Amino acid sequence: MPAEVRYYTDPACPRSWAAEAELRRLMWEFGDGLRFTWVMGGLARRFGPEYRDADAGIGAGSDPFADLIAHWLEVTAESGMPIDPRLWRESPIASTYPACQAVEAAAEQGRERAYAYLRRLREGLLTERRKLDHPEALVGEAARAGLDAERFRIDLSSNAITEAFAADLDEVRTIPDEAREAGAATETEGRERLAFPSALFVGESGERRGVWRRQPYDAYREAAMACGARPVVEHPAEPLEVVERFGRAATKEVEVITGRPRPVAEAELWSLAREWRLRAIPVLNGTLWELP
Repeated sequence: MPAEVRYYTDPACPRSWAAEAELRRLMWEFGDGLRFTWVMGGLARRFGPEYRDADAGIGAGSDPFADLIAHWLEVTAESGMPIDPRLWRESPIASTYPACQAVEAAAEQGRERAYAYLRRLREGLLTERRKLDHPEALVGEAARAGLDAERFRIDLSSNAITEAFAADLDEVRTIPDEAREAGAATETEGRERLAFPSALFVGESGERRGVWRRQPYDAYREAAMACGARPVVEHPAEPLEVVERFGRAATKEVEVITGRPRPVAEAELWSLAREWRLRAIPVLNGTLWELP
């Protein structure tokens, strides 16, 4: 039986976007030995002048949107993942709750489809400056993630999805003692919550290991192994394999998943692009790669 991973996140969380490299390496190395459940954390019921996020330093100044821009720039500088914070000046989203509920709806079509949709929202929000905070926009992304769009539209408006998201919010706001001791308790909009991203690994025999906040890859690997998961691949991925397996990927993700130094990974990616085997997609401060 695979180990369960409860992954606490929000589609618009820049630190969760920064952790995609470690998450995807975990998926590559352990394959079906890990089974993910995406727990939606509700980062913001409403963005506006009163919005506060203590962990990110948002609301400390007179303009929360300026604070959000600064926070996103700090995360991209620290992580190497491309982020375009102009969203907050051009078309700021009003809330992350609709996107969270949309991921819940995508999960009705399977765990892998839920991740594909969550990833699509992350790219749309954090690199494409898309205003993904209302039903029509969220339905519009469904087919791009391989979902049945009409089924998704129906699920998105159902009471079951509202209830599932409410349960996730309760879980995120019930902070385990070990997470609190690790400094992973924070506050958003005046309510305490678990810091994103966090992950709880649960083994077949009940073993539990938490990785609270974003951590180096070895922390995730050790937690997976402690809960009974075993690697299913014996070699690091090649750059082309990363894109073939996951779809669109950032240079940083290729670097982490392949284990290559960034200059080497970047040189190989551009070589593949020159051979028309990959397409480079420029982002404000980086590059995404996809199959042509």
